[in-house]
Amino acid sequence: MENIVRIVQRDTGAWRLQVWISFGIALLVCGTGLAWLPGGDLDRAFMVMGYFFCLSSAFVLAKYVRDNAASPADTPMWALVVWGGFALSMALTAWGLWRMEINPTWKAYLLVSWLYLISSAFTLAKTLRDSYEADRLERGEEAASTPAASDVAVANH
Repeated sequence: MENIVRIVQRDTGAWRLQVWISFGIALLVCGTGLAWLPGGDLDRAFMVMGYFFCLSSAFVLAKYVRDNAASPADTPMWALVVWGGFALSMALTAWGLWRMEINPTWKAYLLVSWLYLISSAFTLAKTLRDSYEADRLERGEEAASTPAASDVAVANH
């Protein structure tokens, strides 16, 4: 009989803390920029909705990519919805930022904080998914997604 030993590689506590702190800082700098945004209420409302749309579509895209890494798990129409939603959210938010009549320094601040938010959202999504898959492997469940699911199977004879 062959015994399978699973070595589960987990992120360090320091990495998980850094990811959460980074995401929190991104939310804080985006929220601060939007709260103090000079300009009209309609511009501010548009940007808040754009940031939320981008953030939610980034999490959906991260999950979609991870779920379909090893083999297709979703329909082509869902792929279009996910990728299209992410592209549309990014394009509309960029358009709204570009057309706003505010100081270029404010635009630069909002642009950098927005891209930081999206980047940290992808990192957070990956960290959470890695933790979920490691938990499943430790419970002896089948790997949740890709061969790169942070486990290495070793056969003992």
